[in-house]
Amino acid sequence: MTGARLVSLDVFRGFIIASMILVNNPGSWKDVYAPLLHAEWHGWTFTDIIFPSFLWIVGAAMTLSFSKRLERGDSRGRLILHVLRRSLILFALGLFLNAFPEFRLSTLRIPGVLQRIAVCYLAAALIYLYARARWQAAAIVILCAIYWLLMTLAPAPGCVPGSFEQACNFAKYVDGLFLSGHMWSHTKTWDPEGIVSTLPAIATVLLGALAARLLRKALPGASIAAWLFLGGNALMAAGLLLSQWMPVNKNLWTVSFTLLMAGISQSLFAAFYWLVDIQGWKRWTAPFAIYGMNAITVYVLSGILADLLNVIRIKGASLHLILYRDFFSAFAGPKEASLLFALTHVLALYAVAHFLYRRNWFVRV
Repeated sequence: MTGARLVSLDVFRGFIIASMILVNNPGSWKDVYAPLLHAEWHGWTFTDIIFPSFLWIVGAAMTLSFSKRLERGDSRGRLILHVLRRSLILFALGLFLNAFPEFRLSTLRIPGVLQRIAVCYLAAALIYLYARARWQAAAIVILCAIYWLLMTLAPAPGCVPGSFEQACNFAKYVDGLFLSGHMWSHTKTWDPEGIVSTLPAIATVLLGALAARLLRKALPGASIAAWLFLGGNALMAAGLLLSQWMPVNKNLWTVSFTLLMAGISQSLFAAFYWLVDIQGWKRWTAPFAIYGMNAITVYVLSGILADLLNVIRIKGASLHLILYRDFFSAFAGPKEASLLFALTHVLALYAVAHFLYRRNWFVRV
């Protein structure tokens, strides 16, 4: 199926961004339903699906965009300049969000969500532009193999070889070596978007890029959806099989996690593709499509809004606390109030996305 715009990809992207905003902004972190929290270490929840799904979407969108631009005559060099520009902007936005509002550069967290997207997009784009499909698949295997060897064989002082425990593993050692004092404040000694775990995260983008090749083929839409779904299930099975030797872990972005999440992402997209682009169920998915068309903008604004709610104080209490305590908690139980607070955040950002959409303002980075 070629030529037509894939509304389903916008819808899927919007669903993922809305979910990301939902899980990032509870009224109270003490009162959150379990699926809306990350797994403490090994294992996974609904929340752990969100970020890898976004990276998978980055890869899928890259295939669709680059193939069209190459077909109309754009050079690889021009595309590389485009990729470099986008990657630098994304990385800079990530640093800005980490610094805002205090801008303490001495303890600025260097890694982050947008930074990982930037690095993975850059690496995957270079591989995509200069390697055929079989070599892209080989790159996925090589990236995962290097990660596997590093995590199981590379020495980390004080660690048992092959340890995947939170207190001691090779990824944590490397983060401490190169990012000391500039990691996530909640962990301080390792970073969930750290250095070593970026290798399989690049593979996540490439898996999305390979899957999207199906969308460029002259096949019936139902056949494409079926193949995507079957391929997604095969990846999930591979991830679960590998979890016998390497645990599923989002913070370490293990190989088993990479394959399992890519499989879930691909299967979810297959469902969206079948419902939206084949069955034509577009009206009920329109809010997600609107979210998806300005995904990065909405994500950045969400981070700024969350920080402002915590920084603005009235009589010593943050605006976040005042809204949650005096309004939401007044008519709902702790977990319900916390969820309603997060949903209100999602709706507020949707209002912004809808405003931009109605005026045909699509912020491209």
